[in-house]
Amino acid sequence: MTQSSLTDVDWSKIPAPQDDGAAAHLAGLPLPPVSLRATNDTSVMLSALAGRTVVFGYPRTGEPGKIGLVEDWDMIPGARGCTPQTCAFRDLFAELKGAGAANVFGLSTQSNAYQTEMASRLHLPFPVLSDEELQLTQALQLPTMSVAGLTLIKRLALIIDDGRITHVFYPVFPPDRNAGDVLAWLRDNQR
Repeated sequence: MTQSSLTDVDWSKIPAPQDDGAAAHLAGLPLPPVSLRATNDTSVMLSALAGRTVVFGYPRTGEPGKIGLVEDWDMIPGARGCTPQTCAFRDLFAELKGAGAANVFGLSTQSNAYQTEMASRLHLPFPVLSDEELQLTQALQLPTMSVAGLTLIKRLALIIDDGRITHVFYPVFPPDRNAGDVLAWLRDNQR
């Protein structure tokens, strides 16, 4: 199926993900010392970052006019919406920083080369991290799904304070509201 629009989605026609408990263990965990390649051509070790960091994870962003990963992508609960989620974080980036986020990152298991093109195309003001080798995903036991032989991160957002996960948003639906929910939480939980 060719996706006509990656950002205009009727969420009432998309199945919402259910809380399967796969992220219940994350709050309170320290981040492992894993370096991830970022779209700004750096390596980022989330465990070493001081202050408050927001990381939103997602399965994979699509390409305009390209065929979806699988024919029924939109019907996989939690699959559709990576681009709207990413664009919402882009659009609220200044407010997220103003509410105390020292860092904001996207995270997926897509390659750094693909993410770099996407970050440029969407004019992202923050880096996106590639966990293509699944190092962070496996170390934290992040919730995942398997689609077309690929391991993909289920949509979530993490608040990390000085290398430790403070709060987890999971499941996330609809994806385009996640950044607003994170912003509201940051404003209500100033450090």
